[in-house]
Amino acid sequence: MNDAMTDTSVWADGAAFVGGEVVPIAEAKIPITAWGYRRSDVTYDVVGVYHGAFFRLKDHLRRFRASMKSLRMEPPESDADIARILTGLVRRTGLREAYVAMDCMRGRPPRGVPYHPAYAPASLLCFAIPWVWLFSEEQQARGVHAMIAKTPRIAPESVDPTVKNFHWGDLTKAAFEAHDAGFEAAVLLDAEGMVTEGPGYNVFAVIDGAVVTPDRGALEGITRLSVFELSDELGIAHAARPISAAEFANADEIFFATTAGGIMPVSRLGRRILGNDRPGPVSARLREVFWEKRRRGWHATPIDYDAAD
Repeated sequence: MNDAMTDTSVWADGAAFVGGEVVPIAEAKIPITAWGYRRSDVTYDVVGVYHGAFFRLKDHLRRFRASMKSLRMEPPESDADIARILTGLVRRTGLREAYVAMDCMRGRPPRGVPYHPAYAPASLLCFAIPWVWLFSEEQQARGVHAMIAKTPRIAPESVDPTVKNFHWGDLTKAAFEAHDAGFEAAVLLDAEGMVTEGPGYNVFAVIDGAVVTPDRGALEGITRLSVFELSDELGIAHAARPISAAEFANADEIFFATTAGGIMPVSRLGRRILGNDRPGPVSARLREVFWEKRRRGWHATPIDYDAAD
């Protein structure tokens, strides 16, 4: 075994599975000719590790497999193989809180075959790095400051938002739009002026006591699924349905949800201050219960850090 495999210090920043090998995150590389890089021909998923356990790992693997099938990518690894690889990466780093990604990238057709994606092989890439917070603890405690962006979301007829992808041109533009206006987050509308999602998170509104989220133009998030389950448990009505910009802007409460942060309340939307400029009671309660249940092992897949790779 080489020194890099036994020296734990080189794994502190993370570990990656690339080309069938495990390497320190700093050494992970992909070919610049691969279509995953040149054409954003990639799908991915991200699962969190908290207190030494994956959260909803099976759900993330299910969605990742569905995304690969939708994009007609078939890497050789099974779901069980991917779970084993992800576990090995986290074990290698020793991280108890980690951001763990799985990507499937289309390569480039080899010489001698048509220059078409049908002939380009797909490969699995994975990595585990220290946990990433989309918004800081201070921002979440006082509520995120957000705005509705002028940048429209890419139409789902062009890029299916239920398949996680790297087509972030609109999301990145909206993020800069918010940043330049002095806000921390953006919410994008579709061409008809209906709410979709934000850069990396689902959006929710509390209207007349019910939790609502868009039913079109957004990722079917795993944390979004958790919000539905928690709402059922707490007796809160919820629905996925169309939400106009005007209805959203006048909601009683607003919050976001994503793997990299959980349930994140919003206290300002544009010039409007929601409630008393702090998280509203429904979103605050959902956030509290979400992390309380996470600490108790809700939907957890524990990692055996002492097992051999």
